[in-house]
Amino acid sequence: MSYEIVWTYEVDPAPRHAFEDAYGPDGDWARLFGLAEGFLEVVLLADAAAPGRYLTIDRWRDEASFDRFTAEHGEAYAALDDVLAGISGRGTRLGGFVRR
Repeated sequence: MSYEIVWTYEVDPAPRHAFEDAYGPDGDWARLFGLAEGFLEVVLLADAAAPGRYLTIDRWRDEASFDRFTAEHGEAYAALDDVLAGISGRGTRLGGFVRR
């Protein structure tokens, strides 16, 4: 079982490469999450039919692992979110899901 946080983004054409770099499996978010025990991976999916539309899936061992990460690294999380706001477009959290 794992805990997976899913986001959707609509990204303008100009920053798409920067977005993919920052939000991809080796990007800024993955490096930050990698500081925490229980982080598994970041998955970045690009919509084949709608350029600029993406899903990200932040995979954690369990919800408690993500909660510990936010307790320990909440300031860094907020700071990175602020830094990347210019390239991430309109992000919407779809939810936290448990893989069964």
